[in-house]
Amino acid sequence: MELLLEPPHGAGPVRLGMTLDQAVAAVSPWGEPRVRTRPNRILVTVSAVCDGVGVQALLEERDTVTAVELWWPGEGRQSSTRVLLGEVDVFRTPADELLKGLPAHDADGEDPFVPGLSLGFTRRTSQKVPRRPDGLPLGFTSVLVGGADYYDHRLR
Repeated sequence: MELLLEPPHGAGPVRLGMTLDQAVAAVSPWGEPRVRTRPNRILVTVSAVCDGVGVQALLEERDTVTAVELWWPGEGRQSSTRVLLGEVDVFRTPADELLKGLPAHDADGEDPFVPGLSLGFTRRTSQKVPRRPDGLPLGFTSVLVGGADYYDHRLR
Protein backbone atom coordinates (compact mmCIF):
# COMPACT_ATOMS: atom_id res chain seq x y z
CA MET A 1 0.00 0.00 0.00
CA GLU A 2 1.06 3.58 -0.55
CA LEU A 3 0.00 6.56 1.55
CA LEU A 4 0.52 9.72 -0.45
CA LEU A 5 1.36 13.01 1.22
CA GLU A 6 -0.50 15.80 -0.54
CA PRO A 7 0.44 19.02 1.24
CA PRO A 8 -1.42 21.18 2.05
CA HIS A 9 -4.51 19.01 1.39
CA GLY A 10 -4.02 15.83 3.41
CA ALA A 11 -2.35 12.45 3.57
CA GLY A 12 -3.62 9.07 2.45
CA PRO A 13 -7.41 8.99 2.72
CA VAL A 14 -7.54 11.81 5.30
CA ARG A 15 -8.21 15.27 3.91
CA LEU A 16 -7.91 18.56 5.73
CA GLY A 17 -11.34 20.00 6.45
CA MET A 18 -12.98 16.60 7.03
CA THR A 19 -15.43 16.32 9.89
CA LEU A 20 -14.78 13.98 12.80
CA ASP A 21 -17.17 11.40 11.34
CA GLN A 22 -15.51 11.61 7.91
CA ALA A 23 -12.04 11.15 9.45
CA VAL A 24 -13.24 8.11 11.39
CA ALA A 25 -14.73 6.64 8.20
CA ALA A 26 -11.52 7.37 6.23
CA VAL A 27 -9.28 5.31 8.54
CA SER A 28 -11.82 2.62 9.54
CA PRO A 29 -10.78 0.18 6.77
CA TRP A 30 -7.55 -0.39 8.78
CA GLY A 31 -9.40 -1.38 11.94
CA GLU A 32 -11.26 0.31 14.76
CA PRO A 33 -9.93 3.87 15.07
CA ARG A 34 -9.31 5.46 18.48
CA VAL A 35 -10.97 8.81 19.05
CA ARG A 36 -9.59 10.89 21.90
CA THR A 37 -10.98 14.19 23.08
CA ARG A 38 -9.23 16.53 25.48
CA PRO A 39 -11.49 17.78 28.26
CA ASN A 40 -11.62 21.31 26.84
CA ARG A 41 -12.43 19.88 23.38
CA ILE A 42 -9.80 22.07 21.71
CA LEU A 43 -8.08 18.97 20.35
CA VAL A 44 -9.62 15.75 19.11
CA THR A 45 -7.48 13.00 17.55
CA VAL A 46 -8.49 10.06 15.39
CA SER A 47 -5.79 7.37 15.36
CA ALA A 48 -5.41 4.17 13.38
CA VAL A 49 -2.61 1.89 12.18
CA CYS A 50 -2.15 1.00 8.53
CA ASP A 51 0.18 -1.99 8.22
CA GLY A 52 2.34 -0.71 11.07
CA VAL A 53 2.30 2.96 10.01
CA GLY A 54 0.50 5.12 12.57
CA VAL A 55 -1.95 7.64 11.16
CA GLN A 56 -3.42 10.40 13.27
CA ALA A 57 -5.93 13.03 12.18
CA LEU A 58 -5.80 16.18 14.32
CA LEU A 59 -8.93 18.26 14.81
CA GLU A 60 -7.42 21.32 16.48
CA GLU A 61 -10.12 23.88 15.91
CA ARG A 62 -13.84 23.40 15.70
CA ASP A 63 -14.71 19.94 14.44
CA THR A 64 -12.57 19.69 11.32
CA VAL A 65 -9.27 18.02 10.49
CA THR A 66 -6.46 20.59 10.55
CA ALA A 67 -3.49 18.23 10.15
CA VAL A 68 -2.57 14.59 9.52
CA GLU A 69 0.49 12.98 11.08
CA LEU A 70 2.00 9.65 10.03
CA TRP A 71 4.42 7.66 12.21
CA TRP A 72 7.22 5.28 11.28
CA PRO A 73 6.44 1.73 12.52
CA GLY A 74 9.31 1.75 15.02
CA GLU A 75 12.47 -0.12 15.85
CA GLY A 76 12.46 -3.73 14.66
CA ARG A 77 9.07 -3.41 12.97
CA GLN A 78 8.50 -3.74 9.26
CA SER A 79 5.80 -2.42 6.97
CA SER A 80 5.17 -2.93 3.31
CA THR A 81 3.30 0.40 3.27
CA ARG A 82 5.20 3.31 1.79
CA VAL A 83 4.60 6.91 2.83
CA LEU A 84 5.37 8.93 -0.28
CA LEU A 85 6.15 12.58 -0.92
CA GLY A 86 6.11 12.54 -4.70
CA GLU A 87 8.27 9.54 -5.53
CA VAL A 88 10.26 9.65 -2.28
CA ASP A 89 9.57 7.20 0.55
CA VAL A 90 9.64 9.41 3.67
CA PHE A 91 10.57 6.69 6.16
CA ARG A 92 13.05 4.75 3.99
CA THR A 93 14.97 7.73 2.61
CA PRO A 94 17.70 9.37 4.71
CA ALA A 95 16.35 12.63 6.17
CA ASP A 96 19.16 14.78 4.77
CA GLU A 97 18.55 13.38 1.27
CA LEU A 98 14.79 13.90 1.51
CA LEU A 99 15.21 17.56 2.52
CA LYS A 100 17.52 18.39 -0.42
CA GLY A 101 15.68 20.72 -2.74
CA LEU A 102 12.98 21.57 -0.19
CA PRO A 103 12.96 25.05 1.38
CA ALA A 104 13.08 23.53 4.87
CA HIS A 105 13.66 25.52 8.03
CA ASP A 106 15.71 23.96 10.85
CA ALA A 107 16.86 21.28 8.39
CA ASP A 108 19.68 20.22 10.72
CA GLY A 109 17.42 20.01 13.77
CA GLU A 110 15.10 17.41 15.24
CA ASP A 111 11.95 19.04 13.83
CA PRO A 112 12.48 20.55 10.37
CA PHE A 113 9.49 22.04 8.59
CA VAL A 114 8.59 23.45 5.19
CA PRO A 115 6.34 26.52 5.53
CA GLY A 116 3.80 27.15 2.79
CA LEU A 117 3.96 23.52 1.79
CA SER A 118 3.17 22.87 5.45
CA LEU A 119 5.16 19.73 5.98
CA GLY A 120 6.71 19.03 9.35
CA PHE A 121 9.15 16.23 10.08
CA THR A 122 10.39 14.69 13.31
CA ARG A 123 13.63 12.86 13.99
CA ARG A 124 12.95 12.49 17.72
CA THR A 125 13.20 8.98 19.08
CA SER A 126 14.64 7.18 22.06
CA GLN A 127 14.91 3.98 20.04
CA LYS A 128 18.16 2.45 18.86
CA VAL A 129 18.36 3.63 15.27
CA PRO A 130 21.25 4.59 12.96
CA ARG A 131 22.40 8.11 13.77
CA ARG A 132 24.54 10.88 12.31
CA PRO A 133 27.79 11.78 14.11
CA ASP A 134 25.90 14.63 15.85
CA GLY A 135 23.41 12.12 17.30
CA LEU A 136 20.40 12.88 15.11
CA PRO A 137 18.61 9.85 13.64
CA LEU A 138 19.40 9.31 9.96
CA GLY A 139 15.70 9.01 9.10
CA PHE A 140 12.45 10.65 10.08
CA THR A 141 10.14 9.12 12.66
CA SER A 142 7.04 11.13 11.72
CA VAL A 143 5.72 13.52 9.12
CA LEU A 144 2.84 15.98 9.45
CA VAL A 145 0.78 17.59 6.69
CA GLY A 146 -1.04 20.76 7.70
CA GLY A 147 -2.82 23.63 6.00
CA ALA A 148 -0.94 26.25 4.00
CA ASP A 149 -0.27 28.44 7.07
CA TYR A 150 0.17 25.64 9.64
CA TYR A 151 3.81 26.46 10.44
CA ASP A 152 3.62 30.26 10.14
CA HIS A 153 3.92 30.63 13.92
CA ARG A 154 7.40 29.07 13.77
CA LEU A 155 8.61 31.75 11.35
CA ARG A 156 8.24 34.60 13.85
